[in-house]
Amino acid sequence: MDFNDFPEEAAYREKARAWLAENAAAHRAKFGELKPNTPEHMAAAKDWQATKAAAGYACITWPAAIGGGGGTPIQSVIFGQEEGRAGLGYGYFTIGLGMCVPTVMAFADSETKKRFVSPAVKGEEIWCQLFSEPAGGSDVAALRTRAVKDGDEWVINGQKVWTTGAHYCDYGILLTRTDPDVPKHKGLTMFWIDMKDAAVECRPIHQMSGGREFNEVYFTDLRVKDSQRLGEVGDGWKVALVTLMNERLAVGGSAGPNYREVMKLAQDLAGPTGPAIKDQAFREKLADWYVQSEGLKFTRFRTMTALSRGQTPGPESSIGKIISANQLQEMANTAVEMEDQYGILVDPDQAPAEAAFQQSLMWAPGLRIAGGTDEILKNIIAERVLGLPGDVRVDKDVPFKDMPTGR
Repeated sequence: MDFNDFPEEAAYREKARAWLAENAAAHRAKFGELKPNTPEHMAAAKDWQATKAAAGYACITWPAAIGGGGGTPIQSVIFGQEEGRAGLGYGYFTIGLGMCVPTVMAFADSETKKRFVSPAVKGEEIWCQLFSEPAGGSDVAALRTRAVKDGDEWVINGQKVWTTGAHYCDYGILLTRTDPDVPKHKGLTMFWIDMKDAAVECRPIHQMSGGREFNEVYFTDLRVKDSQRLGEVGDGWKVALVTLMNERLAVGGSAGPNYREVMKLAQDLAGPTGPAIKDQAFREKLADWYVQSEGLKFTRFRTMTALSRGQTPGPESSIGKIISANQLQEMANTAVEMEDQYGILVDPDQAPAEAAFQQSLMWAPGLRIAGGTDEILKNIIAERVLGLPGDVRVDKDVPFKDMPTGR
Protein backbone atom coordinates (compact mmCIF):
# COMPACT_ATOMS: atom_id res chain seq x y z
CA MET A 1 0.00 0.00 0.00
CA ASP A 2 1.15 3.54 -0.76
CA PHE A 3 0.42 6.08 1.99
CA ASN A 4 2.17 8.97 0.27
CA ASP A 5 0.24 12.01 -0.92
CA PHE A 6 -1.12 12.01 -4.44
CA PRO A 7 0.68 14.58 -6.62
CA GLU A 8 -2.05 17.20 -6.19
CA GLU A 9 -2.11 16.57 -2.44
CA ALA A 10 1.68 16.90 -2.21
CA ALA A 11 1.45 20.20 -4.08
CA TYR A 12 -1.19 21.46 -1.66
CA ARG A 13 0.96 20.39 1.30
CA GLU A 14 3.93 22.35 -0.04
CA LYS A 15 1.71 25.37 -0.59
CA ALA A 16 0.40 25.16 2.98
CA ARG A 17 3.91 24.74 4.39
CA ALA A 18 5.13 27.78 2.48
CA TRP A 19 2.24 29.90 3.75
CA LEU A 20 2.77 28.73 7.33
CA ALA A 21 6.50 29.40 7.09
CA GLU A 22 5.72 32.96 6.02
CA ASN A 23 3.00 33.67 8.61
CA ALA A 24 3.38 31.37 11.63
CA ALA A 25 6.69 32.73 12.90
CA ALA A 26 5.46 36.31 12.81
CA HIS A 27 2.35 35.31 14.73
CA ARG A 28 4.33 33.51 17.43
CA ALA A 29 6.78 36.38 17.76
CA LYS A 30 3.97 38.92 18.09
CA PHE A 31 2.14 37.13 20.87
CA GLY A 32 4.98 35.23 22.55
CA GLU A 33 4.25 32.74 25.33
CA LEU A 34 0.73 33.64 26.46
CA LYS A 35 -1.12 31.85 29.21
CA PRO A 36 -4.18 29.97 27.85
CA ASN A 37 -7.69 31.15 28.67
CA THR A 38 -6.68 34.76 29.18
CA PRO A 39 -8.01 37.74 27.19
CA GLU A 40 -4.59 38.12 25.57
CA HIS A 41 -4.49 34.48 24.53
CA MET A 42 -7.97 34.69 23.05
CA ALA A 43 -6.99 37.83 21.15
CA ALA A 44 -4.04 35.91 19.69
CA ALA A 45 -6.35 33.06 18.71
CA LYS A 46 -8.81 35.41 16.99
CA ASP A 47 -5.99 37.14 15.14
CA TRP A 48 -4.66 33.82 13.84
CA GLN A 49 -8.14 32.65 12.86
CA ALA A 50 -8.73 35.88 10.93
CA THR A 51 -5.36 35.49 9.21
CA LYS A 52 -6.23 31.96 8.13
CA ALA A 53 -9.69 33.02 6.95
CA ALA A 54 -8.27 35.80 4.79
CA ALA A 55 -5.97 33.27 3.09
CA GLY A 56 -8.65 30.60 2.63
CA TYR A 57 -7.24 28.24 5.26
CA ALA A 58 -10.10 28.50 7.76
CA CYS A 59 -12.94 26.00 7.28
CA ILE A 60 -11.28 24.74 4.12
CA THR A 61 -14.18 22.50 3.05
CA TRP A 62 -16.80 25.23 3.33
CA PRO A 63 -17.83 27.27 0.26
CA ALA A 64 -15.77 30.39 -0.39
CA ALA A 65 -18.99 32.40 -0.64
CA ILE A 66 -19.53 32.05 3.12
CA GLY A 67 -15.92 32.57 4.11
CA GLY A 68 -14.55 29.04 3.73
CA GLY A 69 -11.71 27.83 1.54
CA GLY A 70 -13.78 26.02 -1.08
CA GLY A 71 -11.44 23.03 -0.78
CA THR A 72 -11.66 19.31 -0.15
CA PRO A 73 -11.70 17.26 3.08
CA ILE A 74 -8.23 15.86 2.42
CA GLN A 75 -6.90 19.41 2.01
CA SER A 76 -8.38 20.24 5.41
CA VAL A 77 -6.61 17.22 6.93
CA ILE A 78 -3.32 18.20 5.29
CA PHE A 79 -3.47 21.79 6.50
CA GLY A 80 -4.37 20.61 10.01
CA GLN A 81 -1.32 18.36 10.05
CA GLU A 82 0.98 21.14 8.90
CA GLU A 83 -0.54 23.69 11.29
CA GLY A 84 0.06 21.26 14.16
CA ARG A 85 3.69 20.81 13.12
CA ALA A 86 4.05 24.59 13.10
CA GLY A 87 2.96 24.65 16.75
CA LEU A 88 -0.24 26.58 16.14
CA GLY A 89 -3.93 25.92 16.47
CA TYR A 90 -6.25 27.17 19.19
CA GLY A 91 -9.11 25.27 20.81
CA TYR A 92 -11.54 28.16 21.16
CA PHE A 93 -13.10 27.54 17.74
CA THR A 94 -13.14 23.74 17.61
CA ILE A 95 -16.64 23.27 19.01
CA GLY A 96 -18.19 26.18 17.13
CA LEU A 97 -16.70 25.50 13.71
CA GLY A 98 -16.58 21.73 14.07
CA MET A 99 -20.01 21.09 15.60
CA CYS A 100 -22.29 24.10 16.14
CA VAL A 101 -22.01 26.19 13.00
CA PRO A 102 -22.28 23.12 10.69
CA THR A 103 -25.59 22.40 12.46
CA VAL A 104 -26.69 25.99 11.87
CA MET A 105 -25.69 25.65 8.21
CA ALA A 106 -27.73 22.45 7.87
CA PHE A 107 -30.95 23.59 9.55
CA ALA A 108 -31.17 27.40 9.84
CA ASP A 109 -32.86 29.71 7.37
CA SER A 110 -30.79 31.69 4.86
CA GLU A 111 -30.89 34.91 6.90
CA THR A 112 -29.55 33.17 10.01
CA LYS A 113 -26.77 31.48 8.05
CA LYS A 114 -25.80 34.76 6.43
CA ARG A 115 -25.67 36.44 9.83
CA PHE A 116 -23.58 33.85 11.71
CA VAL A 117 -21.40 31.71 9.45
CA SER A 118 -18.90 34.26 8.15
CA PRO A 119 -18.19 35.90 11.56
CA ALA A 120 -17.58 32.46 13.05
CA VAL A 121 -15.14 31.53 10.28
CA LYS A 122 -13.19 34.74 10.89
CA GLY A 123 -13.06 34.10 14.63
CA GLU A 124 -15.14 37.14 15.48
CA GLU A 125 -17.77 35.08 17.35
CA ILE A 126 -17.38 31.85 19.33
CA TRP A 127 -20.01 29.15 19.85
CA CYS A 128 -20.68 26.44 22.44
CA GLN A 129 -22.77 23.26 22.53
CA LEU A 130 -25.43 22.93 25.26
CA PHE A 131 -26.42 19.25 25.45
CA SER A 132 -25.32 17.45 28.65
CA GLU A 133 -27.37 17.69 31.84
CA PRO A 134 -26.73 16.58 35.46
CA ALA A 135 -29.45 13.89 35.44
CA GLY A 136 -28.82 12.62 31.91
CA GLY A 137 -25.33 11.16 32.05
CA SER A 138 -24.41 9.85 28.62
CA ASP A 139 -28.06 9.70 27.60
CA VAL A 140 -28.47 13.02 25.79
CA ALA A 141 -32.14 12.28 25.06
CA ALA A 142 -32.89 12.13 28.81
CA LEU A 143 -32.57 15.92 29.09
CA ARG A 144 -35.10 17.90 31.17
CA THR A 145 -34.51 21.51 30.09
CA ARG A 146 -37.98 22.64 28.99
CA ALA A 147 -39.01 24.99 26.20
CA VAL A 148 -42.66 26.08 26.28
CA LYS A 149 -44.28 27.92 23.37
CA ASP A 150 -45.63 31.40 24.18
CA GLY A 151 -46.95 33.09 21.06
CA ASP A 152 -44.07 33.61 18.64
CA GLU A 153 -41.53 32.88 21.36
CA TRP A 154 -40.33 29.99 23.50
CA VAL A 155 -39.66 30.23 27.24
CA ILE A 156 -36.76 28.04 28.36
CA ASN A 157 -35.95 26.86 31.89
CA GLY A 158 -33.38 24.31 32.99
CA GLN A 159 -29.71 23.52 33.39
CA LYS A 160 -26.82 22.19 31.33
CA VAL A 161 -23.43 21.02 32.58
CA TRP A 162 -19.89 20.40 31.27
CA THR A 163 -20.38 23.06 28.61
CA THR A 164 -16.93 23.90 27.27
CA GLY A 165 -16.23 27.60 26.91
CA ALA A 166 -19.72 28.77 27.82
CA HIS A 167 -18.31 31.63 29.91
CA TYR A 168 -16.56 33.23 26.93
CA CYS A 169 -18.85 32.18 24.07
CA ASP A 170 -21.12 34.55 22.19
CA TYR A 171 -23.72 32.04 20.98
CA GLY A 172 -24.69 28.41 21.52
CA ILE A 173 -26.92 25.66 20.20
CA LEU A 174 -29.34 24.40 22.85
CA LEU A 175 -31.25 21.11 22.88
CA THR A 176 -34.52 21.28 24.83
CA ARG A 177 -37.60 19.18 25.60
CA THR A 178 -40.75 20.58 24.04
CA ASP A 179 -43.09 17.58 24.40
CA PRO A 180 -42.97 15.31 27.48
CA ASP A 181 -45.95 13.24 26.26
CA VAL A 182 -43.94 11.31 23.65
CA PRO A 183 -40.87 9.02 23.99
CA LYS A 184 -37.70 10.83 24.93
CA HIS A 185 -36.13 10.96 21.46
CA LYS A 186 -39.27 12.38 19.84
CA GLY A 187 -40.01 15.37 22.06
CA LEU A 188 -36.85 17.41 21.52
CA THR A 189 -36.28 20.71 19.72
CA MET A 190 -33.05 22.59 18.99
CA PHE A 191 -32.51 26.37 19.18
CA TRP A 192 -29.62 28.77 18.83
CA ILE A 193 -29.31 31.25 21.69
CA ASP A 194 -27.44 34.39 22.70
CA MET A 195 -25.05 33.40 25.53
CA LYS A 196 -24.88 37.02 26.71
CA ASP A 197 -28.63 37.15 27.44
CA ALA A 198 -29.34 38.14 31.06
CA ALA A 199 -31.46 34.97 31.47
CA VAL A 200 -28.37 32.79 30.87
CA GLU A 201 -26.03 32.23 33.82
CA CYS A 202 -22.65 30.52 33.45
CA ARG A 203 -20.79 29.08 36.43
CA PRO A 204 -17.28 27.82 35.62
CA ILE A 205 -16.36 24.45 37.15
CA HIS A 206 -13.01 24.35 38.95
CA GLN A 207 -11.25 21.21 37.74
CA MET A 208 -8.62 19.20 39.58
CA SER A 209 -6.13 20.24 36.89
CA GLY A 210 -6.61 23.87 37.93
CA GLY A 211 -8.46 24.75 34.73
CA ARG A 212 -11.93 26.24 34.46
CA GLU A 213 -12.93 25.61 30.85
CA PHE A 214 -16.14 23.70 31.67
CA ASN A 215 -19.33 25.29 32.99
CA GLU A 216 -22.71 24.80 34.54
CA VAL A 217 -25.24 26.86 32.57
CA TYR A 218 -28.65 27.88 33.94
CA PHE A 219 -31.67 29.21 32.01
CA THR A 220 -34.30 31.18 33.90
CA ASP A 221 -37.26 32.21 31.73
CA LEU A 222 -35.00 32.61 28.71
CA ARG A 223 -37.13 33.86 25.84
CA VAL A 224 -36.09 32.98 22.28
CA LYS A 225 -37.90 33.69 19.03
CA ASP A 226 -39.34 30.84 17.01
CA SER A 227 -37.02 31.96 14.20
CA GLN A 228 -34.14 30.75 16.42
CA ARG A 229 -35.36 27.19 16.09
CA LEU A 230 -33.10 24.78 14.17
CA GLY A 231 -35.17 22.15 12.42
CA GLU A 232 -38.79 21.26 13.04
CA VAL A 233 -40.50 21.18 16.44
CA GLY A 234 -39.97 17.72 17.91
CA ASP A 235 -37.22 16.93 15.41
CA GLY A 236 -34.36 17.92 17.71
CA TRP A 237 -32.87 14.45 17.95
CA LYS A 238 -32.29 14.41 14.19
CA VAL A 239 -30.61 17.80 14.46
CA ALA A 240 -28.56 16.68 17.47
CA LEU A 241 -27.23 13.64 15.59
CA VAL A 242 -25.61 15.95 13.05
CA THR A 243 -23.84 17.73 15.90
CA LEU A 244 -22.88 14.50 17.68
CA MET A 245 -21.37 12.94 14.55
CA ASN A 246 -19.18 15.99 14.09
CA GLU A 247 -18.28 15.98 17.79
CA ARG A 248 -17.07 12.39 17.74
CA LEU A 249 -14.86 13.09 14.74
CA ALA A 250 -13.46 16.18 16.48
CA VAL A 251 -12.45 14.36 19.69
CA GLY A 252 -11.32 11.15 17.96
CA GLY A 253 -7.64 11.96 18.16
CA SER A 254 -6.46 12.66 21.68
CA ALA A 255 -3.82 15.24 22.48
CA GLY A 256 -1.05 14.46 24.92
CA PRO A 257 2.22 12.53 25.26
CA ASN A 258 2.60 9.45 23.07
CA TYR A 259 4.45 6.17 23.60
CA ARG A 260 7.73 7.68 22.34
CA GLU A 261 7.66 10.27 25.10
CA VAL A 262 6.91 7.59 27.71
CA MET A 263 9.88 5.62 26.39
CA LYS A 264 12.14 8.67 26.64
CA LEU A 265 10.98 9.28 30.21
CA ALA A 266 11.76 5.65 31.07
CA GLN A 267 15.25 6.04 29.63
CA ASP A 268 15.90 9.12 31.78
CA LEU A 269 14.46 7.82 35.06
CA ALA A 270 16.37 5.47 37.33
CA GLY A 271 14.45 2.74 39.12
CA PRO A 272 15.53 0.47 42.03
CA THR A 273 17.53 -1.78 39.68
CA GLY A 274 18.56 0.70 37.00
CA PRO A 275 16.86 2.70 34.23
CA ALA A 276 13.08 2.16 34.13
CA ILE A 277 13.35 1.19 30.46
CA LYS A 278 15.02 -2.07 31.59
CA ASP A 279 11.95 -3.16 33.56
CA GLN A 280 10.37 -6.11 31.74
CA ALA A 281 6.78 -5.30 32.81
CA PHE A 282 7.17 -1.76 31.50
CA ARG A 283 8.64 -3.00 28.21
CA GLU A 284 5.60 -5.24 27.70
CA LYS A 285 3.30 -2.24 28.20
CA LEU A 286 5.41 -0.19 25.81
CA ALA A 287 5.06 -2.90 23.16
CA ASP A 288 1.28 -2.89 23.59
CA TRP A 289 1.15 0.91 23.23
CA TYR A 290 3.27 0.72 20.09
CA VAL A 291 0.94 -1.84 18.52
CA GLN A 292 -2.12 0.24 19.46
CA SER A 293 -0.55 3.40 18.05
CA GLU A 294 0.32 1.72 14.77
CA GLY A 295 -3.22 0.35 14.52
CA LEU A 296 -4.63 3.83 15.11
CA LYS A 297 -2.27 5.31 12.54
CA PHE A 298 -3.40 2.94 9.82
CA THR A 299 -7.05 3.31 10.81
CA ARG A 300 -6.63 7.07 10.36
CA PHE A 301 -5.02 6.36 6.98
CA ARG A 302 -8.27 4.59 6.05
CA THR A 303 -10.17 7.74 6.96
CA MET A 304 -7.75 9.88 4.97
CA THR A 305 -8.07 7.52 2.01
CA ALA A 306 -11.86 7.86 2.13
CA LEU A 307 -11.54 11.65 2.26
CA SER A 308 -9.03 11.64 -0.58
CA ARG A 309 -11.52 9.68 -2.71
CA GLY A 310 -14.33 12.09 -1.85
CA GLN A 311 -16.06 9.56 0.41
CA THR A 312 -17.50 10.08 3.89
CA PRO A 313 -15.82 8.13 6.73
CA GLY A 314 -18.18 5.75 8.50
CA PRO A 315 -18.89 4.93 12.14
CA GLU A 316 -15.61 3.02 12.39
CA SER A 317 -14.10 6.39 13.31
CA SER A 318 -15.46 5.70 16.80
CA ILE A 319 -12.63 3.19 17.25
CA GLY A 320 -10.07 5.98 17.39
CA LYS A 321 -11.41 7.68 20.48
CA ILE A 322 -11.92 4.47 22.45
CA ILE A 323 -8.33 3.35 21.89
CA SER A 324 -6.56 6.70 22.14
CA ALA A 325 -8.39 7.94 25.26
CA ASN A 326 -7.81 4.71 27.18
CA GLN A 327 -4.20 4.54 26.00
CA LEU A 328 -3.56 8.12 27.12
CA GLN A 329 -4.93 7.36 30.60
CA GLU A 330 -2.89 4.17 30.94
CA MET A 331 0.34 5.82 29.76
CA ALA A 332 -0.17 8.74 32.15
CA ASN A 333 -0.79 6.40 35.08
CA THR A 334 2.34 4.39 34.31
CA ALA A 335 4.51 7.47 33.79
CA VAL A 336 3.43 9.15 37.04
CA GLU A 337 4.10 5.92 38.94
CA MET A 338 7.59 5.75 37.41
CA GLU A 339 8.27 9.30 38.57
CA ASP A 340 7.67 8.14 42.17
CA GLN A 341 7.55 11.11 44.58
CA TYR A 342 8.08 13.53 41.71
CA GLY A 343 4.75 12.38 40.31
CA ILE A 344 2.91 14.68 42.70
CA LEU A 345 4.50 17.77 41.11
CA VAL A 346 2.41 19.67 38.58
CA ASP A 347 4.76 22.62 38.11
CA PRO A 348 6.25 22.21 34.60
CA ASP A 349 9.46 23.90 35.79
CA GLN A 350 10.08 21.21 38.42
CA ALA A 351 8.34 18.01 37.29
CA PRO A 352 9.89 15.50 34.87
CA ALA A 353 8.79 15.93 31.23
CA GLU A 354 7.42 19.37 32.16
CA ALA A 355 4.52 17.72 34.02
CA ALA A 356 3.00 16.53 30.73
CA PHE A 357 1.97 13.19 32.22
CA GLN A 358 0.46 14.76 35.34
CA GLN A 359 -1.73 16.91 33.10
CA SER A 360 -2.68 13.90 30.99
CA LEU A 361 -3.57 11.92 34.11
CA MET A 362 -6.08 14.59 35.11
CA TRP A 363 -7.44 15.13 31.59
CA ALA A 364 -7.67 11.59 30.20
CA PRO A 365 -10.73 10.44 32.22
CA GLY A 366 -12.70 13.38 30.82
CA LEU A 367 -11.65 12.49 27.30
CA ARG A 368 -13.24 9.05 27.80
CA ILE A 369 -16.55 10.84 28.41
CA ALA A 370 -16.42 13.70 25.88
CA GLY A 371 -18.10 12.92 22.58
CA GLY A 372 -19.68 9.73 23.95
CA THR A 373 -18.50 7.39 26.70
CA ASP A 374 -16.60 4.19 25.97
CA GLU A 375 -19.84 2.26 26.43
CA ILE A 376 -21.79 4.43 23.98
CA LEU A 377 -19.09 4.16 21.31
CA LYS A 378 -18.76 0.40 21.80
CA ASN A 379 -22.50 0.11 21.15
CA ILE A 380 -22.10 2.16 17.96
CA ILE A 381 -19.27 -0.09 16.76
CA ALA A 382 -21.16 -3.26 17.69
CA GLU A 383 -24.41 -2.25 15.99
CA ARG A 384 -23.30 -0.12 13.04
CA VAL A 385 -19.90 -1.60 12.17
CA LEU A 386 -20.15 -5.25 13.21
CA GLY A 387 -23.91 -5.60 12.64
CA LEU A 388 -24.59 -7.14 16.04
CA PRO A 389 -28.10 -7.07 17.57
CA GLY A 390 -29.13 -3.75 19.09
CA ASP A 391 -28.81 -3.11 22.80
CA VAL A 392 -31.96 -3.59 24.91
CA ARG A 393 -33.78 -0.24 25.34
CA VAL A 394 -36.69 -0.67 27.72
CA ASP A 395 -37.68 3.02 27.54
CA LYS A 396 -37.89 3.20 23.75
CA ASP A 397 -41.67 3.60 23.53
CA VAL A 398 -42.36 5.10 26.97
CA PRO A 399 -43.58 8.73 27.13
CA PHE A 400 -40.91 10.85 28.77
CA LYS A 401 -43.25 12.04 31.52
CA ASP A 402 -43.84 8.41 32.57
CA MET A 403 -40.16 7.52 32.88
CA PRO A 404 -39.05 6.83 36.48
CA THR A 405 -36.73 9.45 37.94
CA GLY A 406 -35.31 7.42 40.79
CA ARG A 407 -36.79 9.75 43.39
